[in-house]
Amino acid sequence: MVNVNQIRLITKAVKENLPAMFPDRYDKDGNFEVPKMLIFAKSDSHADDIINIVREEFAEENKFCKKITYRTEDPKGTLTQFRNSYYPRVAVTVDMIATGTDIKPLEVLLFMRDVKSRSYYEQMKGRGTRTLSLEDLRASGTPSAKFTKDHFVIIDAIGVEKSRKTDSRPLEKKPGLSLKQVLESIAMGNTDEAMLTTLANRLIRLDKQINEKEKMAFAEKANGYTLNQVVKQLLHAHDPDTIAGITQEVKAQNPGAAPDTIETKIQEQHQQLVEQAVAVFNDYELRDFVVDIRRKYDQIIDHINPDELVNIGWVKDNKAEAENLVSDFRSWIEAHKTEIVALQLFYGQPYQRRELTYKMMKELVEVLKADKPAMAPLNIWRAYEHLEKVEGKPKNEMMALVALIRWVSGLDEKLTAYDKTVDRNFQDWVFRKQAGALKFSEEQMQWLRMIKDYVANSFRIERDDFDLSPFNAHGGLGKMWNLFEEKTDEIMNELNEELAA
Repeated sequence: MVNVNQIRLITKAVKENLPAMFPDRYDKDGNFEVPKMLIFAKSDSHADDIINIVREEFAEENKFCKKITYRTEDPKGTLTQFRNSYYPRVAVTVDMIATGTDIKPLEVLLFMRDVKSRSYYEQMKGRGTRTLSLEDLRASGTPSAKFTKDHFVIIDAIGVEKSRKTDSRPLEKKPGLSLKQVLESIAMGNTDEAMLTTLANRLIRLDKQINEKEKMAFAEKANGYTLNQVVKQLLHAHDPDTIAGITQEVKAQNPGAAPDTIETKIQEQHQQLVEQAVAVFNDYELRDFVVDIRRKYDQIIDHINPDELVNIGWVKDNKAEAENLVSDFRSWIEAHKTEIVALQLFYGQPYQRRELTYKMMKELVEVLKADKPAMAPLNIWRAYEHLEKVEGKPKNEMMALVALIRWVSGLDEKLTAYDKTVDRNFQDWVFRKQAGALKFSEEQMQWLRMIKDYVANSFRIERDDFDLSPFNAHGGLGKMWNLFEEKTDEIMNELNEELAA
């Protein structure tokens, strides 16, 4: 969120709604005391814009809101003040306070940037998860507090809670530098890992934006190397496995050499690899070409049409959005129930559901997400959680979708995680089977439970599946036949049908 109009709108909304979030924060004169708040920005310039607007909208002095990044004059001193003193009340950071910093009195996290890394996002949220006694909360800069700190508030102004997260390690190590500055720094000899991975990350994004003609023009200026090839060389240059390989090779070529000699040769070979990776950027024409192309795809900010605040509220109160999502999902299922095989099985005769396969459900998930990305099964499940009581938690998207379809099609009386449905059907089946003279042995029950768990994840079982885990570790189909003899196929067919009932 870099548009100053948007930043100002959100800042006003936060200021107006903080008293509702913290109704106890009034001093003896009736003045509201802003709780300690941390704002996450995208870059140093973005943080500067936020700070200026926060100071203006809250009508406070410079000490009220400060920036804490590695590029500030005294980041540790400012951080200590934020942790222990009354001022600053608000801090704006890019990435310095994402990890390893304990700020116990922090009570509000405001996101004005998205975060794609799941681990990084959890680290950011972790800044607010420190509990604090009432005495310590007052002593650390919040004298109007009347209760212990036992929770914190996330203000999500950008959709960070809903955006898709990955487990990949972020490559961007120099977010405060422009692409031009990164290229010039590398050309001047700064080829450390942070700089090379940052450039690689920028080029990866650029490769997704430019057209084929521009990609060919890059290759012509880069001695035939494509953007992807250049990126691989940049990432390869400081890769731990690459360095380990160089070390092993040098040691093998120089048996008996002194440790200092070995280390020197390793550094020389590694430096050669780094220089090869950045050699193409010694050409100023290529650097200018990259900067000019990137400028074409820069974001355009609308300064003419200011935004308006449409909705503000706790996530759990967004009932209307959840209702719309659920309604759209039901409509989509109804519209496709005669076209897609997996849906036909749910709406057909009970015995037909035993034909449901893992492949069918996987394809259905992909069709749904491609047609309606917002209706990913886990999103729908969460929407139902807002609206009514559900039983259990789905283990993955496919199991969530099976449970949702069973609910929408009327098979289940309430929305229930599929593994719980399978457990219930399995218990009913075992009870009926053992109501008469038949009694399963403990070893037979162990195998039946393994089959039940397998069906809960893969939706049906076939003879070939006994070659897979967990059956293969316990004797496979041969052991199954040894336990159940000629009843083997009958039991498999019954379980396929009964568990899916």
